[in-house]
Formats: sequence, C-alpha cells, structure tokens
Amino acid sequence: MSSPEHSPLGKSTTYADRYDPGLLFPIPRQGKRDEIGVAEGDLPFHGVDVWNGYELSWLDLRGKPVVAVAEFRFPATTPNIVESKSFKLYLNSFAQERMAGTAAVHDTLRRDLSAASGGTVDIVLRAPNELDGTPLGEPEGLLLDTQDLDFDSYGPPRADFLGTHDGVVTETLVSHLLRSNCPVTGQPDWGSVQVAYTGNAIDRAGLLRYLVSFRSHTEFHEQCVERIFMDIRARCAPRELSVYARYTRRGGLDINPFRSTDVAAVPGNPRGARQ
Repeated sequence: MSSPEHSPLGKSTTYADRYDPGLLFPIPRQGKRDEIGVAEGDLPFHGVDVWNGYELSWLDLRGKPVVAVAEFRFPATTPNIVESKSFKLYLNSFAQERMAGTAAVHDTLRRDLSAASGGTVDIVLRAPNELDGTPLGEPEGLLLDTQDLDFDSYGPPRADFLGTHDGVVTETLVSHLLRSNCPVTGQPDWGSVQVAYTGNAIDRAGLLRYLVSFRSHTEFHEQCVERIFMDIRARCAPRELSVYARYTRRGGLDINPFRSTDVAAVPGNPRGARQ
C-alpha cells in the first residue's frame, strides 16, 4: 500500500539512527494528476521538485561526525513523490552510520531516492562552510499581496476566480500568501509562489483570491503546484507558463516544486528569508 493511511506517517515515531532505506515512503503522483486532468504519460508541463535538506549527518570511518547540507532534484517525470516525514526519518538514519566519505553518502542517497521515486535524482552535498556568503533571494516579480481586497474563500481552491483581460503581456507575478495543509499530519505548509507567463493579462485580484483559496486545502506541495499550473492553463490559456513555489522548511526539509511549459527551463534555488 502506498497511501498515507497505510503508513506509519503521522503516528508516534521512534527515530532510527542507523541507515535504513526502508523508511522511505513513496506515493504515486498519478492519483492526484487524474483529479486535475493530467493523463499518465502525457504531461503538459516539464519541471522538477527541488528539496533542501539541512539535517544530514553521518560518521566517518573513525567515528567523527560529518555534517552536510543537501540539495535534491526530483524530476516531475518520476512516478512517485517521497513523503517528507519518511524522507526526514531516512536522512536521520545516517546519524550513527559510518560512511567511507562524502562520495559514498552521495551515491547511497542517489541510489535509494532514485529507487523510491522511480527516476534519477540529482544530488549536491555541501559542507556548512561552503554556504558562506550565500545570499537570500525572494522570488522576483510584481507583488500581488498589496492589493486592497476582501476575502471570504479559503478552500477548496476556486479556479473560477481566475480570468484575463485583453492585451498580451509577458510578466511575473508573486505572492507570499500561499498556505495549504499536509495530508499526513494536518500541519500547515507556508509558501511563496511565482507565476511567470506570456498571454492575455491575468486578472491580478482574481489570481490572489485564487491563491488564498488554498488556505484550508489539503494536498502535498507538489500537488498544489500542479493544480495551480493546470487551473491557470485552463482558465487563462497563456502561451507560456511557469509556476514555482518556495515553501518554508519543516522537519529540516523545504520543498520547492517548479512546473513549466518550457522544456529548457531550469529553476534556481534561492533561499528565501522565511526558509
């Protein structure tokens, strides 16, 4: 079984500190994609899920702890997502494991996460001192949040709020008001979302009301971003569209899904102030 109710997720947990790849819990993407009209094997977008892991440590062969910060990139084409609590438990399982160097850890992570997700996962490990001088970077674009509007819809998501005005534009719109809820724990997930597009001008008030309508919605990060992409695509019909959400950290991990019509688009990984 690969649905959360058949897992140990959201229940009392004993944290393993010896390596255990069996802790990873994959969840198929296709069930939620069916809901939003994405056919299996016919994705209308390209993209990647960028994860940052801040709580990774192991022992060297002499027993000395080593600490690293990890960046993981899961292609949107992988058939499974990895549930975030299981990911945290898996990373913690390295804590008392002796490893023969950073390369061995990298290769082990890549093997296990690729097997769980069903596709090749790219990984970069950095020592903390390699992060010196890393700048903060908020999503760039015109901020929607300063609009003086009334709100009264907080879930389910209201795609009917979306609409356009005449006149083709190329612009990038940003909101920091995205919030949804974890299907496993019920805890809130907070994020910023960037919508970049070319097409008839999207109604900004409607887009902000639509994003706020996720506030009581329950879905994983990746699923929310794909829903946003598909709703904008259906209601606004842009020629080009990219949606990038930067979620705040929980359990030592942040998750940042990116979906785009541009096959060549590769998102950066700027760390926002809230991350």
